[in-house]
Amino acid sequence: MARIKRKYLDEVIRTIGTEDIKVITGVRRSGKSILLDDFKKYVKSNIKNANIISFDLSSLKYEKLREYHALNDYVEEYFVDGAKNFLLIDEVQMCEGFELALNSLHASHKYDIYITGSNAFLAGSDLATLFVGRTYTIEVYPFSFAEFMEYYGYKDKYDALEKYVREGGMSGSYTYKTLDDKYDYLRETYDTLIVRDIEEKHGVKNPAVMDGLSDFLMDNISKPTSARNITNTLNSNKIEASNKTITEYIKYLCEAYAFYKVRRYDIKGKRYLATTDKYYLSDHAFRYAKLGTKTPNFGDTYENIVAIELMRRGYEVYVGAMRNGEIDFVAIKDGEKLYIQVSYLITERETMEREVAPLVNIPGGYQKLLIAGTRQPEMQYEGIRIVDIADWLLEE
Repeated sequence: MARIKRKYLDEVIRTIGTEDIKVITGVRRSGKSILLDDFKKYVKSNIKNANIISFDLSSLKYEKLREYHALNDYVEEYFVDGAKNFLLIDEVQMCEGFELALNSLHASHKYDIYITGSNAFLAGSDLATLFVGRTYTIEVYPFSFAEFMEYYGYKDKYDALEKYVREGGMSGSYTYKTLDDKYDYLRETYDTLIVRDIEEKHGVKNPAVMDGLSDFLMDNISKPTSARNITNTLNSNKIEASNKTITEYIKYLCEAYAFYKVRRYDIKGKRYLATTDKYYLSDHAFRYAKLGTKTPNFGDTYENIVAIELMRRGYEVYVGAMRNGEIDFVAIKDGEKLYIQVSYLITERETMEREVAPLVNIPGGYQKLLIAGTRQPEMQYEGIRIVDIADWLLEE
């Protein structure tokens, strides 16, 4: 598979020499192992007197290190006094008690430590309890649209967008020639890696509930959702579930980066709303792979793509709730606030006016943005920036 340089490499490089344990996270098959390998090559080429201790615990070559005493002893054996010792471990969760070894090695102050692993086992909420020392998290997302274009060498952004909407950003699928084969890969990745990890860690006793929940969330990306709503739907489909179980399983799916929860925010009252949230897939193509493409809702897909891109760019993302409507996204970063509506097509003036109406009613001097499939140069309407989605996705 071809490789492109991803922005995450620069982020990892900036952490060199810090005391933190660097934890590379993100949905399965999003490129964490490749990032770690690229970092290893960078250190080897650019850091003088570097001693790199590196291994992938999913490899049978290192099977003996899947016990924390053995892992600790191996690392200590290869330590070089006077050198800059880098410790890089891929699939760290395959070592039983890995946190005990890493805490000991970290406490020695002899190693610059970088790890990747299954996110069901390295959930952000678990890191504080797993590791005594500080951790620094680098979150890796599937390929952005810009990376998709670079990978394939596309020149026509509109042609590329059509393909990206269908194929998504899981680069492991790009080696397959047909869309059916790509979807087979995505379906297997989701079912056997993401869901299996969850079931293994949490001992999920009713896989049918997990499957039903997952399908429901995929089918309802961009729609306000509550545990009670999901429970009622599954029960009506003869899948017995409780609100408590659904709430737990949603948490598991989000910890594994299958979905991202976006909370609703009352713009006028400046408070969070606890009744319903929205959920977005880490990669929109999982939906097509799992549920099919007979009735694709490109409006929902566009919204999912924009949500993940905002997160990829480092924004806090919320849904804006108003008395007379809703803003798709309120995005906040470094004191900057964006109000964003997303639409598939706005070819009719009536459609455009309906989409911008919630933005027009927002007071204040913050930037307001309508992102849609316009295939036209950027324009302004009532102080609102209207931009084609392909152009917006390619912005720096």
